[in-house]
Amino acid sequence: MSDWPHQRLPAPDPKTYNACQQEIHDAIANGPRGGVRGPLAVWLHRPELAARAQELGRYCRYDTVLDPKLSELAILVAGRVFGSEYEWQIHKGFALKVGLSAKIIEAIRLNEQPTFSDPAEEAVHDVARAALETRTVNDALYARAVGILGEAALVDLVGVLGYYTLISLTINVFQIPPLGNNPAPELQDD
Repeated sequence: MSDWPHQRLPAPDPKTYNACQQEIHDAIANGPRGGVRGPLAVWLHRPELAARAQELGRYCRYDTVLDPKLSELAILVAGRVFGSEYEWQIHKGFALKVGLSAKIIEAIRLNEQPTFSDPAEEAVHDVARAALETRTVNDALYARAVGILGEAALVDLVGVLGYYTLISLTINVFQIPPLGNNPAPELQDD
């Protein structure tokens, strides 16, 4: 028996989709995500929200000026700050695939300060933690982030953090369980 609560609002039954739900479902399923799961499936209760949120999500995942490793780092920080195990499980594999160190990922999972050799990774991590925990960044961190990442990347980073805040809140409020109803296991550095 799982310690995780039951999902409060399951995805709508595809047999009961109205035309708008079907259209949005198909657009998401046929896009780069390849399927409609987790928060996106819950959003189909409000297909207009699903349509707009998935477009923002597509931009945040695939079209920002951020290197994919930096995007995945920010997403993992958001997932950890919000305690969203589903999000963590989905993006841990993506982060490893794009080259984020397993040691950094594990430190984030444990809510520890990772050791960074890449100043851009450190800036993304520090901005993400500050923004999500304190709802702002101080002047010194802002100046460091702009100096390392540039203004365009910092704007995109804030967008990524905003989108994954929406994702994480959806996961938490509707109690979307982790895959297999298990929390993220400890990582091995292959």
